[in-house]
Amino acid sequence: MSNKSPRRRSREFALQALYGWQINQQSWSDIDKQFAVAEGFDKADAALFKSITKGVIAEIDALTVAITPHLDRSWAEVSPVEKAVMLIGAYELSHTPETPYRVIINEAIELAKSFGGTDGHKYVNGVLDKYAVAVRAEEVGDPPLMKARVTRKSAAPVVVTTKVTKKIVS
Repeated sequence: MSNKSPRRRSREFALQALYGWQINQQSWSDIDKQFAVAEGFDKADAALFKSITKGVIAEIDALTVAITPHLDRSWAEVSPVEKAVMLIGAYELSHTPETPYRVIINEAIELAKSFGGTDGHKYVNGVLDKYAVAVRAEEVGDPPLMKARVTRKSAAPVVVTTKVTKKIVS
């Protein structure tokens, strides 16, 4: 954990804490005591760590319900690391409007790259992108539209026409 910001470190510790919590179901106070003495924790943002871990544990059911519509598999089939990363991202997207959504998603991707499976970061990215649209629609704006690529072989202008048909039912 050399050149990492205190916020990055706190997210890494939160990921480790939430992973362990999923496995052992420790109480918040046990987690807090364990990580307070962990090597390198003194360089982390303790308030962010506490906010994320305590918040995710308190809101686990609501966060799981909120994330599930954006998954392509059941929640039970998602690895514990990816669950923890997505829960952290979803919690921050829902509760830290001062942090830009792109930063939150990028941090989640980096966590998944460091601790998750080979392509886990791609899955986390896709799920959190969709979740961000749901909870921060105004900040995210319209989802990017697929743009057609037009190539021209001459200098002639390209004309695109569309035909709209309406069916009137009476």
